[in-house]
Amino acid sequence: MILQRQIWLRYGSAAVAAGLAFVLSFSLHRYFEGRTFAVIYVPAVTYAAFVGGRGPAIFATFLCLCSSAFFLEEDLYTNPANLIDVAFFAALGPILGVIGNRLLRESEGARNRQAQLQSILDAVPEAIIVIDERGIVNSFSVTAERLFGWSASEMIGKNVSVLMPAPYRQEHDGYLQRYRKTGERRIIGIGRIVVGERKDGSTFPMELAVGEAKVGADRLFTGFVRDLTERRSQERRMQELQSELVHVSRLTAMGEMASSLAHELNQPLSAITSYLRGASTLLNAEKADKDRIREVLDRSADQALRAGDVIKRLREFVAKGETEPTIEDPATLLEEAAALALVGAREQGVRVALRCERDLPDIIVDKVQIQQVALNLIRNAIEAMEATSRRELTIGVSRRDDFAFFFVADTGTGISPEIARQLFQPFVTSKASGMGVGLSICRTIIEAHGGRITAHANDGGGTVFEFTLPFTGPEADHE
Repeated sequence: MILQRQIWLRYGSAAVAAGLAFVLSFSLHRYFEGRTFAVIYVPAVTYAAFVGGRGPAIFATFLCLCSSAFFLEEDLYTNPANLIDVAFFAALGPILGVIGNRLLRESEGARNRQAQLQSILDAVPEAIIVIDERGIVNSFSVTAERLFGWSASEMIGKNVSVLMPAPYRQEHDGYLQRYRKTGERRIIGIGRIVVGERKDGSTFPMELAVGEAKVGADRLFTGFVRDLTERRSQERRMQELQSELVHVSRLTAMGEMASSLAHELNQPLSAITSYLRGASTLLNAEKADKDRIREVLDRSADQALRAGDVIKRLREFVAKGETEPTIEDPATLLEEAAALALVGAREQGVRVALRCERDLPDIIVDKVQIQQVALNLIRNAIEAMEATSRRELTIGVSRRDDFAFFFVADTGTGISPEIARQLFQPFVTSKASGMGVGLSICRTIIEAHGGRITAHANDGGGTVFEFTLPFTGPEADHE
C-alpha cells in the first residue's frame, strides 16, 4: 500500500510538472515561430528525475515530447532544427533520470545511515555532546538529556559551559581559546574526572573523554560523558561488603580454632597455677629461699605473658575496623600469622618446617588482611592432611625479583583438576561444609596489594599455594 502510494506520488508529480510546462508552452506558443524550444521542458523533467528517479523522468520526457508534437504538428518533422532539438531532449530525459535515480539512492542511504547512527547514539550509555570551536552545542544526545535535565532543543545553540559549575563555567571559553592558539592538549584524547551541573543546579562527578574532528577549516569537539555517581556508590558498597566478608571469614576461622586455642591457653594457665603453688610452699618453709621464690615467680610471669600474647593476637585478628597499610618485615609477618594458625597442629601430628629468609626488604601491606590470607592457607593445608598418614607442612618466604615470595606447601590429598581450574572463584570448594569464599577473598586481598596468588600440585603429593607482594621502593621508604 505504501509502495503504491509512493509510485502514484512520483508519477503524479511528473505529470503535474509536465502539465505546467504544457501550460507555459501554450501561453508562449505564438512567439516560438514554429520552433520547439524544448529547453522550456527541461525544468519539468529535472524535477521529475529528482523527485521520482528514472521512471518518472522518462514519463515526463514522453509527455513533454507529446506537447511539442501537439503544438508544432508537421513543423516538428519538416524542420531539421526541431528534429535535432527534440532528439537531444529525448536523450537528456533518461540521462537526468539516471542521475536522479542515483541521487535518490544516495539520499535514501544517507537517511538510513543517519537513522542507524541516531539509534546507536540514543542507545549509547554515555551522554554525547558535540560543540564547535566557540563552545556552542551542535548536538545533544538523548542520554545527555536524561543526565543533565536539558532538552536538545534547549541546549543546541547554547554555550556548553552551562553544564559546568563555577568556577569552571567562567574558565571554559578561555581553555578553548588557549587550545586554538597553542594546540596544547590537556583533556582531548586523554580524559579525566570532572564535575558537571544539571539543569536543577545539582552537581555530580562524571568521567569526560573528548575527541576532535576537523571539518574543512572548522573544528568540532565530541564529548563523551559518563555519570560516576552510581559507580562510586557501588564501589563503596562493594568495599563495605568485602570488609564484612573478610570479617566474617576471620570469625569463622576463629570458631574452628576455638578448641585448639583453649588447649593453647590451658598450658600457660596450668603452669602459672603450678608455679604459684610452688612459691606458696616455699614461703611456708621454715627458711624461705628468696632466690628460688623469685625464679618461680619470674617463670609464672613469663607464662602469664605467653597467655596474654595468645589473647592479643586473637583480638587483633578478630577485631573489626578500619586498618591502614603499614611497613612490615615479610618474615616477621609470616611468623606471627603462623604462630596463630598452627595452634593445635602438633597434637594432630603435623610436622612444620618454617623457612623464612632474613634481611628481606620491607613491604607495605594491611597487616591483618595479609595475615588472614596466610592463616587461611595454613589452616586449609592442615585440614587437607587430616586423611593422610604423611603430614608435612612447609611455610616460608623468600625473595623473587622485586617481590616477597610466600609459599605454603602440604602433603595432603591434593586438588582435583575440575576444582583447580576455578579454585579462586567464589563458591567453589571441595569441603563438605565449606562456603567456597575463603580463597576468593585471598585472591582479592593479594591482588589489591599488587601481588598474585597461584596454586599447583606438590611434587611429593599435596598442594603448594604461593603468593607475592611487592617490596617497598625508594620513594615509599622515604615516605
